[in-house]
Amino acid sequence: MDSLPAYLTQLFINNQYVDCLGDSKLSVYNPATGDLVSDQIPVAGEKDVQLAVDAATAAFAPGSQWRTMVASERQKLLFRFADILEANQDRLAYLTRLTLGAPYLPFGKSEIETAIGCFRYYAGWVDKFAGQSFPADDGFYKIVRNEPLGVVAGIIPWNGPLASVGLKAAPALATGNVFILKPSEKTPLMAAELGKLILEAGFPPGVFQVLTGDGSTGSLLASHMQVAKISFTGSVATGKIVQVLAAKSNLKRCTLELGGKSPAVVFDDADLANAVHWCVNGLTTNSGQICFAASRVYVQEGIYDRFIDAYKKAFEAKREVIGDPNDERSQLGPVVDKAQYDRILNIIDTAKEENQGTLLVGGRPLSSEGYYIEPALFADTKPEAYIYKEEIFGPVVVINKFRTEEDVMARSNASKYGLMAGVFTQDINRALRMSSDFDSGVVGVNCINIPPWVNIL
Repeated sequence: MDSLPAYLTQLFINNQYVDCLGDSKLSVYNPATGDLVSDQIPVAGEKDVQLAVDAATAAFAPGSQWRTMVASERQKLLFRFADILEANQDRLAYLTRLTLGAPYLPFGKSEIETAIGCFRYYAGWVDKFAGQSFPADDGFYKIVRNEPLGVVAGIIPWNGPLASVGLKAAPALATGNVFILKPSEKTPLMAAELGKLILEAGFPPGVFQVLTGDGSTGSLLASHMQVAKISFTGSVATGKIVQVLAAKSNLKRCTLELGGKSPAVVFDDADLANAVHWCVNGLTTNSGQICFAASRVYVQEGIYDRFIDAYKKAFEAKREVIGDPNDERSQLGPVVDKAQYDRILNIIDTAKEENQGTLLVGGRPLSSEGYYIEPALFADTKPEAYIYKEEIFGPVVVINKFRTEEDVMARSNASKYGLMAGVFTQDINRALRMSSDFDSGVVGVNCINIPPWVNIL
């Protein structure tokens, strides 16, 4: 990796790498060592955002190259960009890993494949957005057309940055919009690199731009009167701010994906090995820093003791694959930064001090260097405990016993989150019944931690 060229620290506006007009800079660190990676990450300010919006508006103007591009050409462009992402996946994975700390396997590879798959999937939709027509029996022939909104901005999270680019940019571009990407301040290096790939693919100027920065940059985009839509993935607290800014400005469309506390329900008749496999991996992937992680597990009383024993053994085995994210043998790396590290350890310590549950395994810092945390397993947690109710976004799971289907369904749905759920059983009728009853956008049957977008890949 030492032979790789230096990462980029400029904004990408109107198909050019440009210096930020302001002086504000961000620092990013390597979570595996705690070492400084760069203190020169630009924070796009009001003037920078306006330049990008102006370029995007010009690119979307009637008669522009992008607006007059036929569907087949836009489709080829997106396919070409997907191919370029694939050809550069090692470089992009390295730049993400440098400040995220997630090993290439299993998480980094699947994240990149998600981005590539999204661009290929949505490229296939470019020429398939049919409209509607209605009878002219009243003397008027009525046509409904699907038309692009215009300038769309995407604010992506640090825990899956490249996948998020695919999820936000690909559908926006496929439907004829122009797109401004704002990466997280914790993982900006991969996004900055995209400018070179955008140029190589042949996107017209202003169609696909990248603005690094912090929350102030995101706020400028969310409140901008010329931005027609904002898409945000991140915390509930920040999502509320984005929605308010969108409403107070031009009532722009707003898409939010804000986290989870996903329940996994394991019945007595479940395949024990399969349930343990999915539940453990569904919590430890990316060190638990995934919104759809299986962080609440409910196990029926007849299988509870055997499940706990098997889960503990699988958890303990994860110690052997925790390490340097650049080591091919590693499957778990550090959490993203010191703030996240301190926060998770404080939650674990508080849970122990307040007797919120019984800590069976883990919960300790694993190294004097870097931000490694041993995955923690709490059992018999109190229903009002913080570790039971709130998203921790780290390698912490709570496991509780249940008796009846009605009881566990009520407990599973007693949450402000509703992103992912899973049921493990050999009874197909029960599986289908529960998949309907879960207050969750995605439900896995005999699996969990399946990305919500997996059906498109």
